[in-house]
Amino acid sequence: MGVTITGDAGLAVVEVVAHGLWSEQLGDQVTTALQMCLAGLSVSIIVDLHDLDDPPGVSMSFWLALWRQARFGAPPAHLTFCLPATTTLSRRLRYLRGPQPRVFATVAEARTAIAGRLSRADQLQARLEPRPASVRVARNLVTQACHAWQRPELLADTSLIVSELAANAVEHAATDFIVTVSRNGTGLHLAIHDCVSRFPRPSGSELTSPQASFVERGRGLRLVHTVAAAWGTMPTREGKVVWATVM
Repeated sequence: MGVTITGDAGLAVVEVVAHGLWSEQLGDQVTTALQMCLAGLSVSIIVDLHDLDDPPGVSMSFWLALWRQARFGAPPAHLTFCLPATTTLSRRLRYLRGPQPRVFATVAEARTAIAGRLSRADQLQARLEPRPASVRVARNLVTQACHAWQRPELLADTSLIVSELAANAVEHAATDFIVTVSRNGTGLHLAIHDCVSRFPRPSGSELTSPQASFVERGRGLRLVHTVAAAWGTMPTREGKVVWATVM
């Protein structure tokens, strides 16, 4: 029994897979996963229930509550369910009266439907090489976003944060990485995707010795924790995303 979470490079789409027999404990794990997704400003969340063991469909009220929570959140997120059409839970979700969640038989179908409605107008993205000069390019992307979306007051904080996250990707991941800047209301969301699954952890030396191998690193992840309104990490199919929100 458990929950698996994977996101895309910018965390616009996240997949949550529930495994095992339905129980209150599993519901708590799913709720925690959803809160993580919403904190990362996910636009669409695919909930894969193919591995859920719930023959009588008793968990339907729980999934509907999650769907409403995402739908009426600030900002709202689209919650989509994937499960076999022959299950009781699927039939109950598909034939609700009034507003109802989108339900697909396969995750592939859900991904296709979501890709068709995602807007790129609120997102800037660049793939960069693992070299020190890429940190400056990442900062330039943030500068472009702040000017394009008229958020000059966020430029200093977002530049500091993206410098740290990009430098971490260069030094520790040493793979190509994707920088994504997206806007959400009055704030900006930063995401750095690299191809190493190991999550960053502030070390003792990093917290006590601000000097790092790159000048751009500032005070390391302690700086991110201090400056960002929220930040975190999430696994992807090809590594991980480290994200931060600036308001």
